[in-house]
Amino acid sequence: MAAQRPLDRDRERALALTLALIALIVVLTFAMVRPNGWPEAVAAVPAAVLLIALGAISVHDAVDEAGRLLPVVGFLAAVLVLAHLCDDEGLFHAAGTLMARASRGHPRKLLLRVFVIGATTTAVLSLDATVVLLTPVVLATARTLAIAPRPHAYASAHLANSASLLFPVSNLTNLLAFTVAGLSFVEFSAYMAIPWLAAVAVEFALLSWLFSAELRPRPVPETAPPPPEVPVFVLVVLGLTLVGFAVTSLLDLAPAWAALAGAVVLGIRSFAQRRSTVRGIVRAVNVPFLAFVLCLGVVVDAVVLNGPEAVMRDVLPDGDSLPALLGYAAIAAVLANLVNNLPAVLMLLPLVAAAGPGAVLAVLIGVNVGPNLTYVGSLSNLLWRHVVHRQGLAAKAGEFSRVGVVTTPLTLVAAVLGLWAGLELFG
Repeated sequence: MAAQRPLDRDRERALALTLALIALIVVLTFAMVRPNGWPEAVAAVPAAVLLIALGAISVHDAVDEAGRLLPVVGFLAAVLVLAHLCDDEGLFHAAGTLMARASRGHPRKLLLRVFVIGATTTAVLSLDATVVLLTPVVLATARTLAIAPRPHAYASAHLANSASLLFPVSNLTNLLAFTVAGLSFVEFSAYMAIPWLAAVAVEFALLSWLFSAELRPRPVPETAPPPPEVPVFVLVVLGLTLVGFAVTSLLDLAPAWAALAGAVVLGIRSFAQRRSTVRGIVRAVNVPFLAFVLCLGVVVDAVVLNGPEAVMRDVLPDGDSLPALLGYAAIAAVLANLVNNLPAVLMLLPLVAAAGPGAVLAVLIGVNVGPNLTYVGSLSNLLWRHVVHRQGLAAKAGEFSRVGVVTTPLTLVAAVLGLWAGLELFG
């Protein structure tokens, strides 16, 4: 009888794991396809509720996971509003004008400026701002200058992932890693500065080579666009918000408070000048997506609690040597392209946290750079595809992956080498 109970428990766990995996596949498939434009939460919320009802995850564990993700989701909401307000205040229009003035007739110069502005936008305002707000500006700028838009569009897509390594606030995956790495905002950024620079530099070199035929000089237009009206107030607020991220980290406060403060300051000015509306702010918060993130966390937790932990522990390396760091990043990249980077990081972080910050940051490189290989890799890829299709640029899955095969492996290795150098440099 005693032997029967463990057998029954094993069967229950196997059944719970099966249900959780089915739920995860359904949720991710729905998020990728989004039939009729329905939000991702339409599948994620019922899936999480169903797993709780069927006992695949307890109410207690689900509430704990949601509570762990809540500060991250709060920050995401604040940054989405901040990016929207920057757009209302003309920041991205000014960036487009600046790119156009400096790049007339020179596609490679435009690509360089897309990299500089795109990498900075991703690092400061997160990858969503680069995909949703900067990409249309980049496409419009290229077409205005009669320059082939493909290299610059792909630069935006890749930078949304690869250039999100720098700050804890640059990506939702960064925030999740930041909560378990045991580092301050400044320490995290110091360790990731070299990987960030390496990833951006390698991406630029490889995309320049890959699209060399489309980056040949064109005739220079006779008239240059007028000088941009630089939104100095917005830039100052963004700078102070970055300082606020560091200060909140030192005070052991959530970075959402700094993002919220920046959004409030910009919001007051933008409302006073009638550049923003309440409806626009509410849409920017994107509550259905926030609900999706919380419920996806619950679904992934149901998977982790019921099975793959032992298998993953056998596969993952030990320590923070260079081979181990490369192993962490490679496994994370493969997993991200199988199940999307958000579930991948939620699965891997609890397993590598004990190995130290080096292992956590290597996993982060894998789930941030690795998604450039396939559309499945990250939600930002799918969002970018929607944006460029709406702008009339075909970007089929095969082409996206061909570009990714050329750029992703070398970028991943360069970023990990940068992390290893940073760990050696900063101890």
